[in-house]
Amino acid sequence: MVKQAMLKFVTVERDMPLKRAAEERRRDFGEIYAEFADTKAREQAGRCSQCGVPYCQTHCPLHNNIPDWLRLTAEGRLKEAYELSQMTNTFPEICGRICPQDRLCEGNCVIEQSGHGTVTIGAVEKYITDTAWEEGWVEPIVPRAERVESVGIIGAGPGGLAAADVLRRAGVQVVIYDRYDRAGGLMTYGIPGFKLEKDVVMRRIEQLAQGGVEFVLDCDVGTDIGFDEIYRKHNAIVIATGVYKSRELDGPGAGAQGIVRAIDYLTASNRVGFGDRVPDYESGELNAVGKRVVVVGGGDTAMDCVRTAIRQGAKSVTCLYRRDRENMPGSQREVANAEEEGVVFEWLSAPVGFAGDPVTAVRVQKMRLGAPDATGRQSPEPIEGAVEDMPVDLVIKALGFEPEDLPSLWNKKELEVTRWGTIKAEFTTGRTALPGVYAVGDIVRGASLVVWAIRDGRDAAAAILEDLGTTQAIAAE
Repeated sequence: MVKQAMLKFVTVERDMPLKRAAEERRRDFGEIYAEFADTKAREQAGRCSQCGVPYCQTHCPLHNNIPDWLRLTAEGRLKEAYELSQMTNTFPEICGRICPQDRLCEGNCVIEQSGHGTVTIGAVEKYITDTAWEEGWVEPIVPRAERVESVGIIGAGPGGLAAADVLRRAGVQVVIYDRYDRAGGLMTYGIPGFKLEKDVVMRRIEQLAQGGVEFVLDCDVGTDIGFDEIYRKHNAIVIATGVYKSRELDGPGAGAQGIVRAIDYLTASNRVGFGDRVPDYESGELNAVGKRVVVVGGGDTAMDCVRTAIRQGAKSVTCLYRRDRENMPGSQREVANAEEEGVVFEWLSAPVGFAGDPVTAVRVQKMRLGAPDATGRQSPEPIEGAVEDMPVDLVIKALGFEPEDLPSLWNKKELEVTRWGTIKAEFTTGRTALPGVYAVGDIVRGASLVVWAIRDGRDAAAAILEDLGTTQAIAAE
């Protein structure tokens, strides 16, 4: 009799890979979770109920075929599980590490809703693809035939890289232009190593480069090269720049020295991790060591900042958020990890001013939640007279990001934007008002998730291939 591999959620409890102790992990930037062993991965995958309507798949932006690759893992057919997972996801090992599964697939797991604890989907996904790399199952990109058309991609973040992968596999010539000296966008310079170790990103970029994708780095479109020059050079353009313009703090003293942008702070830390020399880090401007640090914001970027400051050796780290814990946009799992590592959260608190230059204190206004706004969320409102000063040496602004004014920067007024400044693009195709120009990721959605950028990049690549149609292949030499 064949032993049942699935439906073990009643007898097997949910379990995560071992998490390093907080005191140990706060001393380095290594990932905090260990890898599943094969037996544990099979056991946890076998908890899947194989439900008729898989809400995990429905709530995954990529609609990954989660129940099937969980079943294959539980049955020990790991190579097949990998092959199935990578059919819908360009970077499954990255999504397994950084997707907010508690808000997406795992948060909508049927057995979670029945009280048995969700399947640990993200950890299994990470295990499947890490094993695939170790075993040599991740094959190089080798198009069946080369095509004459070329596509220029502006931005080497997850959306641009996902589009490049699909296009290159179809034989299209792909050139990626990026302002940074390394590809990867926020995966490289924004997300800290304790969530996504950089060799995981670099090996995917190397795979693309070896597969024929050309990277033009340290190239700021609009400054180093004009948009029109790229537009004339290629058959299609993908805009995948992301959003990097930081929202600013208001109030007296907001321009003081010692108040820095989250993107600058995280980029400096990641560069140090690569072994780069970073003068602003060495001078202490973007270094939290020995300082009383306050991070303003409640999203995932704020969580990255507070946990980075802990690892840099801050004297204290406090997060100010104007709503309560239940209403914060960041991952609750990340909040729990930050609290374990020593971060203090001041809920219902907002900065209204700063003292000193360099900054020495932040004036904190206590808030309460009032009537719901247009989105249904309760609006924070100040409590009269509830203001206090908090000593501080470094303030990090993690209030979110806005798009740059690309039509002006690129002198392309016909590139239509929304009232929020994001590029207008067709849903599911990425087509813009400019013929042959597509847009994907955060520059269309606003600041969003890596997994959504991957989805957009893949969708736009499919639309480009459809629009290019059939073509004469490049003659073999």
